[in-house]
Amino acid sequence: MRYRLLGSSGLRVAELFLGAMTFGEQGGIGAPPAECRKMFNTYAEAGGNVVDTAINYRTGESETILGELLAGRRDEFVLATKYTASRNPADPNAAGNHRKNLVLSLETSLRRLQTDYIDLYWVHIWDRHTPIEETMRALDDVTRAGKVLYVGISDAPAWIVSRANTLAEWRGWNPLVALQVPYNLLNRDIERELLPMAEAYRMSVATWGPLAGGVLSGKYTRSGPDPATSRMSARSLTERDRAAATALQEIADELEVTASQVAIAWTMRRSPAIHPIIGARTVEQLIDNLGAIEVELSDEAAARLTAATGFEPGFPTDFISEVSPWVFGEAGLRVEGRNEAGRRS
Repeated sequence: MRYRLLGSSGLRVAELFLGAMTFGEQGGIGAPPAECRKMFNTYAEAGGNVVDTAINYRTGESETILGELLAGRRDEFVLATKYTASRNPADPNAAGNHRKNLVLSLETSLRRLQTDYIDLYWVHIWDRHTPIEETMRALDDVTRAGKVLYVGISDAPAWIVSRANTLAEWRGWNPLVALQVPYNLLNRDIERELLPMAEAYRMSVATWGPLAGGVLSGKYTRSGPDPATSRMSARSLTERDRAAATALQEIADELEVTASQVAIAWTMRRSPAIHPIIGARTVEQLIDNLGAIEVELSDEAAARLTAATGFEPGFPTDFISEVSPWVFGEAGLRVEGRNEAGRRS
């Protein structure tokens, strides 16, 4: 396992984060505590040090299990959790990004996790009804109090994140050092605005759903039941889904690795800012996903995968690329920008 710095901070974090959304059996199919312990230990033995959960995962069971797993070795891990989701559906103030819910949610998470501080505290989703100024000031307060070390944001528009960090810069508040968003070969929306913004602000990007709900795991390209009729199918596959999954399987076969490993390796190759969040329900699945760090994709293989999705950034990205030769001239196209050196095509 290799390590990178968390955003603009000096905190060392593993290249793959462990997602704990599956920790617990409350509220649906998940992993029992004994299996969670095996997965946690396997990830740690591989050199992983970042575990990501949320106040609402498995209605709180995920945080409770993690608290027990961290006993005696809490400081060895970068513990990340999130707030925003409701603690009480009948109470309008039990949800949102305002100061009251932040304070009460944080205290709830600290108690469940059996710790007195959170390494990385995420705003879980943009709350249209709470001014971003209030959220950022409240986050700064809990950081200065030592209950939180770093802050990040998940599932929010680029303009909100940009405004939040501009306010932090102007007012001397702790900035958002990380962004959490969905990203995989089939869902590349963050390439339009969010990923370039995060790179410009030197934010780490924790990406969830690297296997696109299982479409990129190989289960639809291996021999077996037809995915259109199998109960394993989470949704009806489109032609685009099938094309991407097929290209993925072809490259996996060439490299003699699994489709899941290639899918995760592709996301890591897209930008040095990206840290895929790997979640599993069994230790076998986790071991397979961890194998992605050993997969070396050639430029040709990566290009084949990228082309298979038919993704178009749209306006203004496509327009700017189209007119750049005319606007900046031939010499201007040979200038390498500050935020472009690490990007992979």
